[in-house]
Amino acid sequence: MKIGLVGKPNVGKSTFFSAATLAKVDIANYPFCTIEPNVGVAFVSARIQCPCKDIRQRLEAEGRLEPVSSDDPRQGSLCEPRTGSCIAHRRLVPCFLVDIAGLVPGASEGRGRGNAFLADLANCDALIQVIDAAGTTDLEGNPQGANQSKEVAQVRIGEEIEFLGQELDAWIAGLLSDGWTRGVRRVQAEGEKGLVTYIHEQLTGLGSTSQSIALSFEAFKEGHEELGSPWDWSPAIIASLASHVRTALFPIHIGANKFDIAPLGVLEGVSANGVLMPCMADVELALRRAASAELIAYIPGQDSFDFINKDALSEPQLNALNHMLERLSTNGGTGVSTLLDTVLFDELDHIVVYPVQDETHWTDGDGKVLPDAFVVPSGIQAKHLAYKVHSDLGDGFIRGVDGRSRRVVGAEHEMSDGDVLKIHAKS
Repeated sequence: MKIGLVGKPNVGKSTFFSAATLAKVDIANYPFCTIEPNVGVAFVSARIQCPCKDIRQRLEAEGRLEPVSSDDPRQGSLCEPRTGSCIAHRRLVPCFLVDIAGLVPGASEGRGRGNAFLADLANCDALIQVIDAAGTTDLEGNPQGANQSKEVAQVRIGEEIEFLGQELDAWIAGLLSDGWTRGVRRVQAEGEKGLVTYIHEQLTGLGSTSQSIALSFEAFKEGHEELGSPWDWSPAIIASLASHVRTALFPIHIGANKFDIAPLGVLEGVSANGVLMPCMADVELALRRAASAELIAYIPGQDSFDFINKDALSEPQLNALNHMLERLSTNGGTGVSTLLDTVLFDELDHIVVYPVQDETHWTDGDGKVLPDAFVVPSGIQAKHLAYKVHSDLGDGFIRGVDGRSRRVVGAEHEMSDGDVLKIHAKS
C-alpha cells in the first residue's frame, strides 16, 4: 500500500513525510529540495484494538496471568510485532509513504521532472496533495512572506488545488490522444463499448479498471448533450473526458499544511474531490522527536501530550512545547496521522487482519504471539489473504480457521477488521 505525497515545491511535503515516518530527509526553504522521491514507512494505528487484548483477558480470567501493573512499559500488550509496535493494545501497522519531488505548472509538457513525476504518481494507491494553507508561497513554490490575508491565502489555495488537477488532466489527455485514431476505429466496429475498452487499455498503467472507466465515461456523457462522432471530437472535448477519468482514477486528498499560521477561516468554501484536512506537519515532527527523546509522552493523532522530564528542558524548549500544546488543543491535533488514517481505512477501505499458525494460542511457528498484522482491502477472501502471506499458502490453500470462533472457513470467506486466521495448506 503506497500513499503519495504531492504538491508544488516548498509547501512542507518533506516535513509531512518526515513527521509521519521519522525518516531523515532534506528539508529546506527552496523549490526542488526533493529531487528523487523519498520512500518510507509510516505506522498507523489499527482502528480495532489488537487481539492480544483478548488473550490477556482470557489468561487473567483463568488466573494464569496477573493484571497489568502500573509500571508495565507496554501497558498490557502481549503480542510480539515483527513490524510496528503495540502499547496498550494500540497496534501500529505499516503504510508506505512516497514523498514525490515538487510539481510545477507544465509538468505534463516535460517541465520540472515532467513524466518522471507523473510516473511516480501512477505507482501510488492514493494521493495526498500537501498545500500551503497560509498562502506563504506562490505557484512555483517561491516564498512570499508570512501573515498573508485570508483572501490572498484562499486564492493561492484554489490555484494549488486546481493546477495539480490540470496537470493530471493534460497528462491523461495526452495518453488518450496518442492513439485516438486507432481508438475511434474501434467505435466504428464495436460502438461505444469499443471506445470505453480503448480508454481502459490506454490507462491500464494508471490503475484504471473497466468499471472506473465505464462510470467516468457515463459522467462525461451527462455533461455533453451533443457530442457527435468521436472522430470529430475537438481537443477540448478530449480534455473534458480526461478530466472525468482523472477524477475517478486520482481522487486527491488535501493536507492543508501550515494551518497553525494560516488566517482564520481560510478553508471556508474550499472543496476537493477527496478528504480535506488541516495539518501542522512541523509541529508533528517536533513532537515526534521530543517523544523519541523521552521528553514528552505523545501519541500521534491526539490533541495533547504529557511532559516526562521538564527538568531536562531549557527555557526556550519549554516555551516552544507549551506553544505547541496550545496549538494542538486549538486545532484538535496536528492532522498528520488523522489524515493518513482517514485515507487508508476510509477512502481506500482497508482493514487489519492477523494470520497465525496456531489458532489456539495465536502464535507463529516460533511461538511469537500475533507477530504479523496485514493491511488488506476490506472483504478480502481467506484464500487471497493466504497469497499475501506466501504464494505457497495460496496455491495449496485447503481451509482457514477463525481464531476467535474456531470455526472452519472456506476459500471465499470474507475477512473482517481485526480477524485472526489460521491457514491450512498443502505442504
